[in-house]
Amino acid sequence: MNVVDSSAWLSYFAGDDNAAAFSGPIEDIEKLLVPSITLTEVFKCIARQRDEGTALRVMAHMEQGKVIPLDCALAIDAAVLGLQHQLPLADSIIYATAQKYDAQLWTQDADFEGLVGVSYFAGG
Repeated sequence: MNVVDSSAWLSYFAGDDNAAAFSGPIEDIEKLLVPSITLTEVFKCIARQRDEGTALRVMAHMEQGKVIPLDCALAIDAAVLGLQHQLPLADSIIYATAQKYDAQLWTQDADFEGLVGVSYFAGG
């Protein structure tokens, strides 16, 4: 299973230098888990940079994976992992989702560098 961080989604949709590194896990829809917080972050960023219509088209692609809602148990796991690894709120939710489902986390966000189960690509 794969979880793709918001930074990696944005890289993929922008077609930047790291986009190819994230295309495999993003395009393997059967193994793609999408933390609901990534929908929020990616929509907000794309709507701000482009427009709401483009952001909605991106959401349609992201929702092809299995969207994982934030429930009470996941929120507590995220809080614990956030404290342990000094992660910001959204990052702690994304990391907790990957850990809960024993999924590989794909990212270019330096906050995740060196954590177990993370495929980190610098440069984003």
